Amino acid sequence: MREAAAGGGVGPAGSLIPEAEATELLPFLTPGARADLQAEATRHVLALTGSGPGRTLLAGQAALLRALVDLAAAPAPAPARDAARALVNLAADPGLHDPLLAAEPGLPARLLSHALDPQWPWAEEAAAVLANLSREPAPCAALMEALGAAELGESGLERLVRALCTPGYNAHAPLHYLGPVLSNLSQRPAARAFLLDRDRCVVQRLLPLTQYPDSTVRRGGVVGALRNCCFEHRHHEWLLGPEVDILPFLLLPLAGPEDFSEEEMERLPVDLQYLPPDKQREPDADIRKMLVEALMLLTATAPGRQQVRDQGAYLILRELHSWEPEPHVRVTCEKLIQVLIGDEPEQGMENLLEVQVPEDVEQRLQELDRQEQEQCQQERLERDLAPGPQAEGLRPPEAPAAHR
Repeated sequence: MREAAAGGGVGPAGSLIPEAEATELLPFLTPGARADLQAEATRHVLALTGSGPGRTLLAGQAALLRALVDLAAAPAPAPARDAARALVNLAADPGLHDPLLAAEPGLPARLLSHALDPQWPWAEEAAAVLANLSREPAPCAALMEALGAAELGESGLERLVRALCTPGYNAHAPLHYLGPVLSNLSQRPAARAFLLDRDRCVVQRLLPLTQYPDSTVRRGGVVGALRNCCFEHRHHEWLLGPEVDILPFLLLPLAGPEDFSEEEMERLPVDLQYLPPDKQREPDADIRKMLVEALMLLTATAPGRQQVRDQGAYLILRELHSWEPEPHVRVTCEKLIQVLIGDEPEQGMENLLEVQVPEDVEQRLQELDRQEQEQCQQERLERDLAPGPQAEGLRPPEAPAAHR
């Protein structure tokens, strides 16, 4: 996530202020500064974070970065929101993660405390900074360490999941960006172990959010976390079994309003039968791809493949493939269909996640993937450049004027 820069110039004719002048902003960002000057200085910094050169300039200002972090955590009337938005922009640049953590090593822990504070008005901004930071290994490890500290007997991960799954947890902030935070954390084995703890019922609490209507960000984060959990093939039987029953939650967003025959309908899970004629598929292509990838992971073992077949997944995927407008999603869907309708692997190779691929074969597969990606990009470009239908007798609209 990257916020738009605040309005207002940062120098003559909108030019960037030099390093010396950036340093001169520091006294106005510290506690005790006059409120109006502090707010103006923070807006200058926010505007700087809206461009690459501005972020590079700030990367060398450790004291200013520390002051910005302090301001983002300061109570009113301090300009905490603009400071937090500046941190969102800075954290969106992976090259600035080291300077940020060097200036304030406790940044992940401080952000976490605000993101999970039900009363903090800028908790969404704090969560967005964490979502950007946790994409990289070092900040993600620091966040996991902060989450390991229990508060009132409740782990940080439990608090994060509770905040994500509780409507109205914070009346001031929707906390959608906790979804990507959880997705990033789920790349780490310790986080997946927590999510897949059968006594905590975390996965079951996340499943309804695969169709959360109000935020693509939250929905995509949850689907990403579930996809990462599906790498743990030892848990596939449990995930597909009645305790979790993950398959309908992965298939339903991919289903459209198709009218199947009675015989085909009986093969589908109850939740996918007789869907209304206005049923819409997941509108975000990246989320559709992650859903298909999660299903692919669940077919890594022979029992998983059989269970996915038995619940009629092929029918949903067949219709998805016919409808899918995005080439890269369609290719992923084709691969899963081939697994479902193809022959079973020979003995000793039943678990597709544990098969050792010879180096020359792996290189060939990587080359094929590269060619597929190029083909998908070409198809997308051709589709974007293709002239759309035009009503007879109407002139095409003029291009809108560019905003300065």
